[in-house]
Amino acid sequence: MNFTTISLTIKPLFANLLNEGGPLFMYTTLLLLITCVVLIIKGLLKGDHDGKTRKLVASLSLFTLVWGFLGQIIGLIGAFDAIESFGNVSPAMLAGGLKIALLSPAFGMVTFLIARLGIVALLLKQK
Repeated sequence: MNFTTISLTIKPLFANLLNEGGPLFMYTTLLLLITCVVLIIKGLLKGDHDGKTRKLVASLSLFTLVWGFLGQIIGLIGAFDAIESFGNVSPAMLAGGLKIALLSPAFGMVTFLIARLGIVALLLKQK
């Protein structure tokens, strides 16, 4: 398996996960991740002497974390409504619904961790 094969299999998988986790929450989280990474790179290259970039990244990362959990709660409410409507649901269907509900907070946590690592890098560069 070469790099091209790996790249071709990862792209559809990533796109599927973004769509499965709820496009509103997942694509917003992706946009916030990109914003945090750009701000971190800008802060590392140009400097963050007043700490505004660091504070902005911290606020965005915390918002992203909470946004992911909000997506989970809304997804679980929808799933439980569907279970209530249909009555008897198979364990496989329940497991699939729970997997989808966990995608949004997992992506929010990954974004939070990446942003926090960037904040640490900005703090180390400042010293």
